[in-house]
Formats: sequence, C-alpha cells, structure tokens
Amino acid sequence: MSNAKLQAIPLGGVGEFGMNMMVLRYGDDIIVIDAGLMFPEAELLGVDVVIPDFSYLLEHRDKVRAVILTHGHEDHIGAVPYLLKEINVPVYGTPFTLALVERKLDEHGLLDSASLQEVRPKDRVKVGPFSIEFIHVTHSIVNATMLAITTPLGVVLHTGDFKVDPTPTDNELFDLHTVAEYGKRGVLALFSDSTNAERPGYTPSERAVRGKLEEVFSRAENRLYVTCFTSSVHRIQLLVDLSFQYNRQVAFVGRSMASNTEAAHRLGYLTVPDGLLLRPNDIKQVPRRQATVLIAGCQGEPLSSLVRAAMENHRYAVIEAGDTVVFSSRIIPGNEKAIYRLINHLFKRGARVVYDDGGPPVHVSGHASQEELMLMLNLAKPRYFIPIHGEFRQLSLHASLASHLKEIQQIFLLESGDVLEFDAAGARKAARVSVGRVCIDYGSVDEVVEDTIIRDRRHISLDGIVLPVIAINKNTGKVETQPEIVTRGFVSGDGDGILAQAREIILETLEQSSGEERGDWGIIKEKIRADLKRFISKQTDRHPLILPIILEI
Repeated sequence: MSNAKLQAIPLGGVGEFGMNMMVLRYGDDIIVIDAGLMFPEAELLGVDVVIPDFSYLLEHRDKVRAVILTHGHEDHIGAVPYLLKEINVPVYGTPFTLALVERKLDEHGLLDSASLQEVRPKDRVKVGPFSIEFIHVTHSIVNATMLAITTPLGVVLHTGDFKVDPTPTDNELFDLHTVAEYGKRGVLALFSDSTNAERPGYTPSERAVRGKLEEVFSRAENRLYVTCFTSSVHRIQLLVDLSFQYNRQVAFVGRSMASNTEAAHRLGYLTVPDGLLLRPNDIKQVPRRQATVLIAGCQGEPLSSLVRAAMENHRYAVIEAGDTVVFSSRIIPGNEKAIYRLINHLFKRGARVVYDDGGPPVHVSGHASQEELMLMLNLAKPRYFIPIHGEFRQLSLHASLASHLKEIQQIFLLESGDVLEFDAAGARKAARVSVGRVCIDYGSVDEVVEDTIIRDRRHISLDGIVLPVIAINKNTGKVETQPEIVTRGFVSGDGDGILAQAREIILETLEQSSGEERGDWGIIKEKIRADLKRFISKQTDRHPLILPIILEI
C-alpha cells in the first residue's frame, strides 16, 4: 500500500447500535479507535455479548500500534479484553475510562500484562505517524473525549459519543473552542455520532432531571429505589446530593453499581458526604423513609439486583408496598418487553413506579440531537463527512443534515468492512475487508457468525442441545409433573446419571423461586438455563445449547 494513502475502516458501529470500532491505517501503521461490544438480540439464545470480528487486525497484527478509547461505555470498551488477548498493544484513555477497563482486564487475567496509558483532555500523544489530541466533550459519563488525529494527509476528527450540554453538572464544558480552531485550520474528515439524528432541536442538559427527581424525593414516604446506568456518575452524584438534602442514607446495590461508584469515588469524580453511605446489609436496619437504594438492573436483565428485588428474591433489597422505584434511564431498543414486565412486578409489590411517562424527565439522553449535530458540522467544516454510531436510518438522516454545508465536498455512508481511502486526489470507497460478529458465551468465544441459524447449528454440532420440559400450573405456579429432559448430541441414555442430577437442579431452582417467578416464563426460563448451564459446564466441561420449555397447564 502506498504510504500516501490514509484508510478508515469501521469494524463495527455503523448500521447498528454498539460494537463501535474504527481502524485508521497509514502505510504500515494502524491505530484502533474504541473496541466495544453489543448485547445480543433475543434470537441469539445462550449468547451473553457480541464483539466485532478482529480478522483484519489479526492479519495485520504487526502493524497495530495502539488502541485509543474515547470513553468508558460498554459499547466502546467491552471488547478490549478480547482484543488484547490477541494483540497486546498500549491502550490510551482517560482515568475513569481506564478504571473501567482495568476491572475487565482483571477478570480476564490480563491486567498485569496490559499497557494502560492515562491521558487527559488537551493531552497529545504520538503513535507512529498519528498525533492524537484528546478533546473534552459532554456525555452521560465522565471523562468522555473526542479525538483530533493529525495524519500526514490532514486532520481527522472522531467525536466519540457526545452532546453539547451548556450546563453540565460537573461544570466541565464541552471544549468547542478547540474544535473550532481545528475547523479554521482545516479538517480532512469528520466521523460523528448519529445516535440521536432523528431528534429535532437540542438534547436537554443533565440538569433537566433535577426538578423531577427533587419532586420524587420530596414525595417519597418510604424507601426510595433508583435504577440508572451504573456508569452515569453525574446522575449518581445528583442522587447522592438529593439524598443528603432529604436526610436519606445511600446504599449501592449490584456488582456493577458498587464497582463503578467505588472507582468514581477513588478518582474524585463522585463525592459522598461522611456518614451518608449505607452498607447493603444494613438497608433493613434504618427507617424506611431514611434510605435511598441505588440499584443495578435498569434494563430488566433477568438476574439483575432490581429484578431479584422485585421478585422478593434479593438478600438485602426488599421492595415493599409504599416504596418508590424510579427508572432514571432510557430503554435500550429490544429491552422494552423485559423492562415493562419488571415494572408490572413492581406494581404487584405495591410500589409507586416512576418512569418516562411524557412528563418532566427523570432521564435525559447523552447524545446530540439535530441542532447540536449541525453545530459540530459548522465548527469542524470538514472536507469529507462520515456519520457513525447508529442504524442506517440515523446515518442517512445525519448525512442529509450535512448535505447543506458548502464546505463539505462529499459524504460517505459506510457499512462495517468498507475501506474509505484518502489521498492527494480525494476520497473514495476503495475495497472491503472481512468483518462479522463473534458471540461470547460466558467468556468463551464460540465462532464468527453472519447468520444466527449457522451459529446455532455449529453450537449444537459441537456440544449438543438440552431441552428441559417443565409443566407448571398457571394458576398455582406449582410443578405438575417431574421435569423431562430431552437431549440431542449431548449424552446417550442417562449419561451416567447426569440427567437425573439435572432434573434435581431444575426442581431446586423451582423450589427456591417464588410463585410469582414461576408464573413469569421469561424469568423462570432464564433461572433454569443459568443454573443448568453452570451445573453441566462443571460436570462435563461442555456448553450445550439449553432451551427450557414451559408447558402451561
């Protein structure tokens, strides 16, 4: 490849939400911008997360120089451990971003071997022919940055995720001045977040939620449970401040909530007044009107702390009639059914549930709406524009916003794997590279799939399929008959008693579940699947596809 060519290759994050990953290559030097994951669609049974296919990077591993992270959300950092297992290169990120990455690397046994390079806004780093400046942006997580990457052919701006918040809660304003300076000097290409390209106007400031939350705190007569994204440190700080104002102690419940707040507190991004913190095992000991519980599970994940609390199945968090539960988060597309099912269970508990009902907000987006996207375009004045981070309709709408700017010579709508090439003659789509998805199942990579049917067939051919069949009386929630287990390609006969033991595991799971849980097929199926998966993996070191079937009697 001629050294006079710059290539930009998205391996994920265009035409989809999540799995954000962009490759920049100049000659024999490659940098990777973000390495995110996405959560699986409902049809990807047994899959925990999905990451990009790294085949292109593995083919050119000797040219990969560094991973540059814009911020710490899962869709931007979730695939970092899997990438570093294959290619161990330096990782650059801001303090909170690297704190979240450290926890992931520690879980994968990679922390000691990883090279984590801390940077702050306005810092510049030199990686091969690339000079990268980190620019502070406002977003729904602290320490978010966009990147100004100076290459031999010009400056490339990559926004990461952003919105233009004029009144951020930490008073750290978006560094629009630096963006404008680059625009005056000349920008070769702008890669910009398209998540909210469908929304007209401006995204409300993070401070917009304070009024509604103050009203909630003032009216709450018993325990107050609030669930939000556990990386939303600004939101968590506001909830801590309001708890202090209304004489409530605060408990952090859930693994990710506890670890993320601990990291934010250690780095100075979260301030908790002395005496305010309440240990989860002490929640029941304080008067109900004096406790705020910040709890993980805002997306209705079947085994999350909030779901277990809603089912009266959590050791510390007990939701009782008269308690208030607030969903201070957006619904990720695809999670609607699980979240509303969770809300129904909370109403059954007699709780007062506060969620987005069209009134004053208890959550605001962290992504720029149309006017902010136009502001970014007008400040950057790029020669070439490439919308990223969104499904095709968002990318297309973002492109139409940019089409009116006279400075822009050409707009490119990319798909994952497209190679966008820049040289002295201009820019063009030059080729395609191999891309796809890799399904992660409890930390083990299955295979790359472009079709879920192929993935399931390969999975079944390797480890077989297990179909537990349970008959449950809809009215009483009781098991009517002994569970039956049908297998194909897993064991023959009873498999030396393993199926008999598996039946006992199912009965134990059902016995330890409440009648309400047994009446919710989504919850009980997930509990049976998870318990059987742990048992079978431990006993056989195999990972069959487990599909519980509930017969309604």
